Amino acid sequence: MKIGVVKEIKDNENRVSVVPDGVALLVKNGHTVYVQKNAGEGSGFSTAEYKKAGAIIIDTMDAVYQEADLIVKVKEPQPIEYDMLKKGQNLFTYLHLAVEPELAEILTKKKINSIAYESVQKETGELPLLTPMSEIAGKMSVQIGAHFLESHNGGAGVLLGGVPGVRSGNVLIVGAGTVGINALRTAIGTGAHVSIADVDINKLRKIDDLFGSRVQTVVSNPANLETECKKADLVVGAVLIPNSKAPRIITEDMVKSMKKGSVIVDVAIDQGGIVETINNVTTHANPVVEKHGVIHYSVANIPGAVAHTSTLALTNATLPYLLSIANNGFIGAIKKDSALERGVNTFNGEIVKAEVASALNMKHVELAMMVGF
Repeated sequence: MKIGVVKEIKDNENRVSVVPDGVALLVKNGHTVYVQKNAGEGSGFSTAEYKKAGAIIIDTMDAVYQEADLIVKVKEPQPIEYDMLKKGQNLFTYLHLAVEPELAEILTKKKINSIAYESVQKETGELPLLTPMSEIAGKMSVQIGAHFLESHNGGAGVLLGGVPGVRSGNVLIVGAGTVGINALRTAIGTGAHVSIADVDINKLRKIDDLFGSRVQTVVSNPANLETECKKADLVVGAVLIPNSKAPRIITEDMVKSMKKGSVIVDVAIDQGGIVETINNVTTHANPVVEKHGVIHYSVANIPGAVAHTSTLALTNATLPYLLSIANNGFIGAIKKDSALERGVNTFNGEIVKAEVASALNMKHVELAMMVGF
């Protein structure tokens, strides 16, 4: 198979989809890998390393798209890439199509066969290609929040860990999944007072068993969230409903009740966000906006800020699946692996992920009917 690796162009997105060792493995298995010049530079991998691994180096993104049967990326294609996609091409990347109607239209119009990293799901419910980035985003959310709480960054000047004689800051984490648990561990490490909210009592029980009195568990409902927001110096949005838009559960009134100079980091923004006062994705170049005296951070590619670590974590997870697609072909791979089959979002001009189709108010066609499982 001809595989294309392009340089990511989303704002300050420095990750790369395949590392040189991955290229070497693909080439060893008989595949041709086209890598755009400097594609790995932001993650610490030189063009010379890719060439040594057996990649064919191509100067331009457009040329990579034209050569490849399968495009493997980190983030969803950006508008400038839409015209580069070839009809019938295969795509393997993060997509978050539930909040990308224009991209969904392009993928169906061009009959792109796409597998979204965030949709690949095992029988157990585990999301193996989303988990490593959720771990990183969760850890970073508290680090980011602490940064913007500093006075010179517009925050209230609160040190989350406090000092002897001065109370620690208050952190509210909404959602006890992978992002939430990693945010929780990091927040505890700072010495902050930490509350975590979720609708799943069993998740809260497990957290209570693990962390005891160091964490206040809270049932996620409007009354409890309103109370916790009033106390919080930092709120972390960590809710995930796979393949669907995130629910807007932090209302504008809750935001208005928060202390001046407090911070919200909405990690769920790549699925639309959980905060009513966040209507737009921000970027690493301009990451925050202030509303009602509260700093709002809504960058959709948080792990891109630690590109070397993120690239290694991501490619550790994606490479076995990528190799399977290359070795078995798109249809062969999804027939062989139910986790990959669940990851298919578009196929031969149709939306085949029911949750995505519902979120976009588009027609849904069962993949099994098209492929013949």
